[in-house]
Amino acid sequence: MYVGIMSGTSMDGVDAVLVDFSAPIPRLAATHYVPYEHDLSARLLALQARSDNELHVAARLGIEITHLYAAAVKSVLAKADLGVDSVRAIGCHGQTVRHNPRAGYTIQLGNPALLAELSGIDVVADFRSRDIAAGGQGAPLVPAFHEAVFRHPGVHRVILNVGGFSNVTDLNPFSATSGFDIGPGNVLLDAWIRRCKGEAYDEGGGWSAGGRVIPQLLDVLLSHPFFLSDPPKSCGREQFNPDWLESHLSRDFAAVDVQATLLELTASSIARAVQKWIGVPAELVVCGGGAHNRVLLRRLSELMPHTQVVSSDDLGIGADWVEAMAFAWLARQALLGRTGNLPSVTGSRGPRVLGAVYPR
Repeated sequence: MYVGIMSGTSMDGVDAVLVDFSAPIPRLAATHYVPYEHDLSARLLALQARSDNELHVAARLGIEITHLYAAAVKSVLAKADLGVDSVRAIGCHGQTVRHNPRAGYTIQLGNPALLAELSGIDVVADFRSRDIAAGGQGAPLVPAFHEAVFRHPGVHRVILNVGGFSNVTDLNPFSATSGFDIGPGNVLLDAWIRRCKGEAYDEGGGWSAGGRVIPQLLDVLLSHPFFLSDPPKSCGREQFNPDWLESHLSRDFAAVDVQATLLELTASSIARAVQKWIGVPAELVVCGGGAHNRVLLRRLSELMPHTQVVSSDDLGIGADWVEAMAFAWLARQALLGRTGNLPSVTGSRGPRVLGAVYPR
């Protein structure tokens, strides 16, 4: 058994999973979610920009969220009625606050040594740095897991993860796996509804469904150079953030219409990227928080009429837990001395074993 811990770019909380790898298809033995308090999310978001005493603030936040990670591990084991000796290791992604592979670094907050002390379990962390050291983007990393669990010998599948940002994995039966980041998933949608309505997210896409797309705004947002750049590529809040959005807004725009346009930005950027760099897959398998946005899924179906849009739930792996499962899998790969990256996805010079090990 392995535990996987993921706290993604949405900065809304911690996903923890307990995974059994004894069968060809990994089995979720238990899951647990710990939401971030609003104040914690705000302090994490503040680290996206320069501020006073950043190093101290980042270190203290890393310790704070590590205590949440430890609590999540305790809870997920309690749900399975298992003790720490049943777990080989924890794969902990950490909380990304900066991602700048062009400058040679990525920063995920967390204190894996402390997590090993608090949990009494070996911890594998810092999965992205080795790929960047080898000339890669350090992202996306989840496609290697997608390849292991979702590839079908006769069906062309694309796995679409819609978290804060969206990324795809192309599982074509007749070619090697590829993948790349697409652009904003929920990050701008969440930020806008939080600013306008004080809500954490647009449940089911209901608010965006009541607005109308603003064509001139959509066009200028889609003109961002990232959308036009060729894979391999990765992105983050450095490119797409509320300040960038607001620099393109007009006082004449109704708030609900901005939300509708942001949903169209997510859907259109996905459809365009798949059509340009992948083609027409038989299935688009959606996971991540965006899998619950009914309006988004419907729009993807409209934009990709020859592709069946489904949830990873339909393939037996819960849409909310795929990323956390991936980091449990990456921890296992590290301890077995197996590679965890796909150079065709990240652009690294070759396969690498990812992660640093912190014994209990």
